[in-house]
Amino acid sequence: MKNLANKLVKKLIQKKLKIAFAESCTGGMLSSTITSVSGSSKVFNLGLITYSNKAKIDVLKVSKKIISKYGAVSNECCLSMVKNLSKISKANISISITGVAGPNGGTKLKPIGLVYIGIKKGNKIIVQKNLFKNKNRILIQKATTTKVLKSVLALK
Repeated sequence: MKNLANKLVKKLIQKKLKIAFAESCTGGMLSSTITSVSGSSKVFNLGLITYSNKAKIDVLKVSKKIISKYGAVSNECCLSMVKNLSKISKANISISITGVAGPNGGTKLKPIGLVYIGIKKGNKIIVQKNLFKNKNRILIQKATTTKVLKSVLALK
């Protein structure tokens, strides 16, 4: 993970791009991984941990309707998180994460390991649905963080 973070910070510095995160189930792991890299202050703009539904609604302005209709762990919530983070942060690249890290809280429809990752660069937005098979909380958080780093490195 550290190696990926180093590569990402270097790439963002070279391209003069700023990045921002809105994390839920990773609880700040992504922000921490990036800020552990020397020079990250040149590219890291903002990191929010919007863990509760209230924080998603109050800070990220996710509509209460989205959360009541689809839930916090949904494509719709993740999309709203990343769009609104982009407005707040004015970063070139915005990332949102929402999911079920376990070991409790999973359901048939939303099992442990279900994580949505939203990535917005310029006007392009993608929301990735991931199902990490490992049911260990910290491993799901690490897998999510690694997936984000790889996804952002792969952006053109």
